[in-house]
Amino acid sequence: MGKEISREKAITNTSVIGIVTNIFLSLFKAGAGLIAGSIAIVLDSVNNLTDALSSAITIAGIKLAKKNPDTNHPFGYGRIEYFSAIIISIIVLAAGVTSIIESIKKIITPEKADYSIVTIIIIVASVITKLILGTYVKKQGKKYNSDALVASGSDASFDAIISGSTLLCALATMIFDFVIDGIVGTIISIFIIKAGIEMLLGAVDDVMGNRPDSEITKDIKAAIREIPGVMGAYDLVLHNYGPNSAMGSVHVEIPSDLPASDIHKLTTIIQATIIEKFKIFLTVGIYAVEVKDENIINIKKTINDYCVSNPGVINTHGYYIDVDRKIISFDLTADFTIKNKAEFIKNTIGHINEMYPEYQVAINIDTNYSD
Repeated sequence: MGKEISREKAITNTSVIGIVTNIFLSLFKAGAGLIAGSIAIVLDSVNNLTDALSSAITIAGIKLAKKNPDTNHPFGYGRIEYFSAIIISIIVLAAGVTSIIESIKKIITPEKADYSIVTIIIIVASVITKLILGTYVKKQGKKYNSDALVASGSDASFDAIISGSTLLCALATMIFDFVIDGIVGTIISIFIIKAGIEMLLGAVDDVMGNRPDSEITKDIKAAIREIPGVMGAYDLVLHNYGPNSAMGSVHVEIPSDLPASDIHKLTTIIQATIIEKFKIFLTVGIYAVEVKDENIINIKKTINDYCVSNPGVINTHGYYIDVDRKIISFDLTADFTIKNKAEFIKNTIGHINEMYPEYQVAINIDTNYSD
């Protein structure tokens, strides 16, 4: 719980720094823009206010995400953080669209602004400040797994580019008496819109439910396999209910002669181990593995060797082989390169029937959710 509180506090403090910094920058830029008669600088100051709003949204998101679970939301409110990132991405997109509209207007009807040394100093200070702020906020966002902070940090970095383009335009006007505001603004706006779309798609992926980090899933399975009595770990599924909130399920292979009391003890140890190491609760399913009957062991090995030799097959597991009733049943994990799974299963069963014609074969195809 202490770690969660520190995460919330860190994200809130980082967002407050962003709000204060952007408000001060907005005031300075607004004054400089009005004095110089530069619409570019005035729009830049307004953009800083939207950045302050982004930080405020991040704070609201992290506060709401910490609400306790209730009857309507038994898994909690952690996913609100993803919606915060979506809103911030939309703000970035809106800023890019507004910028490109104003830039095109400047191309059609160029306006020469009256820049001064003071104006240039303010713009330079703004660029440096926004670069530092953007780098810091993104670093904190990655450290504390906050998409909203990463989006805010990216937004600040883009603002530094916008301010840099404003500086370029000012210098071109002062030195060469050449107005390039519209051209430079249009180019920069295109990149901002592109980045906004990418941020939005990333946040939407989190809401939809994307594949968990493969390193984490491999570490979880490795930790389970290290527990005495476990012969294999399969079918790991993780459900994300926020950046630092997940639960899921896994199937483990154990010796078929293990007593029920020992199975209960083993599943408890697995759950406790994963909660301690990864802060994830897992429901544990059981596959009983034959360890004495050599005939069943050989049948399993023969079928497995054939199946994994096919492209797209990751593994087979969960075997149930009854030599008296002549039944073979198992799970097969396939990746997404196998498009027609029904046809693939039909062909696989046909091949196994050629090897063991007296057996009835059933295959359950598993989706590769985690590896």
